[in-house]
Amino acid sequence: MIIEEITQSLNSLSYVHAFYEGGAAAFNRLDEWSDIDLYVIVDDNKATETFDVIERALTSLSRIIQKYDVPQTQWKNVSQAFYRLDNTSEYLLIDLAILEISSEEKFLEPSIHGKAVFYINRGDEIRMPRLDVQSFADRVQKRIEKLKARFAMFNNFVQKEINRGNFIEAVDLYYNLTLAALVEALRIKFNPLHYDFRTRYVYCEFPKTVIQELEQLYAIKNREDLQEKYVRATSWFAETITVINNEETEKQLRALQNP
Repeated sequence: MIIEEITQSLNSLSYVHAFYEGGAAAFNRLDEWSDIDLYVIVDDNKATETFDVIERALTSLSRIIQKYDVPQTQWKNVSQAFYRLDNTSEYLLIDLAILEISSEEKFLEPSIHGKAVFYINRGDEIRMPRLDVQSFADRVQKRIEKLKARFAMFNNFVQKEINRGNFIEAVDLYYNLTLAALVEALRIKFNPLHYDFRTRYVYCEFPKTVIQELEQLYAIKNREDLQEKYVRATSWFAETITVINNEETEKQLRALQNP
């Protein structure tokens, strides 16, 4: 009902080029806890007007009980807001991104973002781009070098706080430095297309044995447990980052790329 109402409200607007759904729908992973990831491509300087139109459409179905504006997205000419409607599941957030036509990022590369579900596409104007494998591989390689440098510089902050007896600080650093770096390295190893997705989709993309080991590393019981798992995670990161190379990454990207 939400998608149908928004589609009707946008259909007659000449400045709207496309309206589509990504996220779980694009990966065919919808379940009862899924939110709705929506994208609208509009003429430049029409984002505010488009938000107003969509909010009126949502209000015609149910009261908007919460709206969260993303102050500044990392992409130029992309605006984003989240909505929660009255009388719906608490998990049914609407994640709405308005993309001006001049935006370089449309979140449509199917190898990375899945197969978007289009509800409006004027004259098939908006096309699915094809991944530039070499450029993406170069980007991943640069990220690997930065990841290695960051890990070498800061990872021992965890040990420093363990030595000081500062358990809370040590745990926080362990999650945000050690495990974050490990997960990113594993992502590059198993699916470099999603190297920057953090923990999103790891249960779908990592081998079961890897997930089991990661779950153990994330479950910290006490100071002694943290010390032991910090050593294990640090060692696993070093092993993983060592076996990754640009040539192998490029091969994986070509194998993962949608035809």
